[in-house]
Amino acid sequence: MFNMYNFDSTYADELVKLIEANKPTPTDLLKQLYDSFDNKQMLKGIEYYLGKSDILKRQIYKYEDGVKMVDAEATNKKVVSGFHKILVDQKTAYLAGEPISFGSQSDNQKQLELLQEIIGEKWEDTLPELIKNASNKGKEWLHPFINEEGEFDYIIVPAEWFIPVYDKKTGDLVLGVRFYNENKDIVKLEAWTADDVTYYEMINGQIHLDVMEELNPAPHFTNAESTEWKSWGKVPFIEFANNNERLGDLHFYKSMIDEYDELVSDAQNTLSDMQSLIYVLKGYEGESLKEFMNNLKRYKAVSVAAEEGSGVDTLNAEVPVEAYKTQSEMLKDNIFSFGQGVNPSPDIIGDAPSGVALTNLYSLLDMKASILERKFTLALRQFMWFIQVYCELAHRGEFNYRDVTFAFNKMLLTNESEIVDMAQKSLGVISQATILENHPWVKDVQLEQERLEKERDDIEPLAYKEGD
Repeated sequence: MFNMYNFDSTYADELVKLIEANKPTPTDLLKQLYDSFDNKQMLKGIEYYLGKSDILKRQIYKYEDGVKMVDAEATNKKVVSGFHKILVDQKTAYLAGEPISFGSQSDNQKQLELLQEIIGEKWEDTLPELIKNASNKGKEWLHPFINEEGEFDYIIVPAEWFIPVYDKKTGDLVLGVRFYNENKDIVKLEAWTADDVTYYEMINGQIHLDVMEELNPAPHFTNAESTEWKSWGKVPFIEFANNNERLGDLHFYKSMIDEYDELVSDAQNTLSDMQSLIYVLKGYEGESLKEFMNNLKRYKAVSVAAEEGSGVDTLNAEVPVEAYKTQSEMLKDNIFSFGQGVNPSPDIIGDAPSGVALTNLYSLLDMKASILERKFTLALRQFMWFIQVYCELAHRGEFNYRDVTFAFNKMLLTNESEIVDMAQKSLGVISQATILENHPWVKDVQLEQERLEKERDDIEPLAYKEGD
C-alpha cells in the first residue's frame, strides 16, 4: 500500500490525536517526526536537474597486496548527460510555456478581473516553478498568507523542507511542519495547524519553543488593527503533486541515465588511455611492474633476460566504436521512452513532420503532463478557496472558488503549412471566426477581426482556387 508520508506514520498518528484534542505538540514527538522525515529522493531529483548525477561520485579502485584502494592515478572521466533536465524542462514548457487561462462557468468577468488583480503577474512565474519542482521532487507546496500590507500573497515552500501530517480518515492536512536552517547550529521549525502556528528552534539536537517570537503560538493573521486573531480554518499549505504516488520523474529512468553516463565516461577513459602504450614484457628481470615503469621513465631503458624471445613489445588499445554507439543510442531511446519525453534528435523529428507525426511524437509527453495537470487542477481549486476566504474577510467583493475554471495552454509543435492549407480549404465551409481561432499566426481573434474589417476595402477576399 502506498505510504503518503516520507516518515514513520506512527508519529503522525500521535500528533493527529493531540491536534484533535487541542493539545500542544510535545517537542520530543516533533523531534521524532523531524528525524524520521526522508527527503533524499527529493534532493536526488534536484541534483540531477542541476547536473550533479551519481557519475560525479565515481571512483576507480585497484588492489595492492590484496587490499582494495582508490586508484588516484587511473583515468576517471565523469561525463554528465543532462537528460533529466531536458525531460523536466520539456514538461514545464509544454504545460506552462503559455500562461494558464482562468475562466468562469457563469461568465463572471468581474470575478476574473478580481482574480487577476489578486494573484498578479507573479503567478505566471510561480506556476512553471511549481511544475518544475514537483517533477523533480514528486510534489511542491504553495503557502498562501496575508502580508504586512494586509494583501493576499503566496510563496513556494520547498517540499524537502516541509513535513505534512494527514488525517488518515479524511485525508485532510491537519499539521504542516516547515523547517529551515537558520545557520549551521540552529534549525527553525514552524508547526502550522488550522488555527495557528507555533515556532520552535532546534539547537544541538534539542527542540525548544522559539523565545525570539513575541507571539508563540501566533495567529495565521490579524485584523487591520491587529486586535483580533484570524485563521484560515485550514492548514495554509497547498500540495501540488506530480502524480498519485508523489514520485519525481527521475524515479522512472534514473538507472538508465546512470548507465548512459557510465558508458560515455568509460568511452572517454578508453580514448584518453589510447595515448598510452600497453607494454608486453618477455623475460623481464625486474621484481615488479612498478620498478619497470620507474626504470623506463628514468633511464629510458629496461633490463631483460638474454634468452631468445625476451624483450618488450607494445600494444595499442582499440575502441569498440560500433558497440559503444549501439548501446548509447539504445539507452538514449529508452530514456526518452520511459521518461515520456520527446527525443529532439533530427533523426527522430525530421525536417518537416506532418501533424499526425507530431501528435504521435508528443503522445507520451502529453500522457505524463496530463497526470500532473489533473493533480494541479485539484490544487488550484484549493488555492481559489483561500482567495475566496480572503475576499470575504477583506471585503474585496464576491468570489466563488467553485466557479473558476482552469485551462493549461499546452505548447504542441505544429506543422503550420498543413494548418494554413486546411484553413484556406475551409473557407465557406465553416465560419471565419473558427478559422481565425485555429490559425497558427493569430493570437487575438477579436483584434484580427478588427484588422480585417479595417482593411476590407484594400485587401482582396481570401479565396481558395483549384490547384493552389
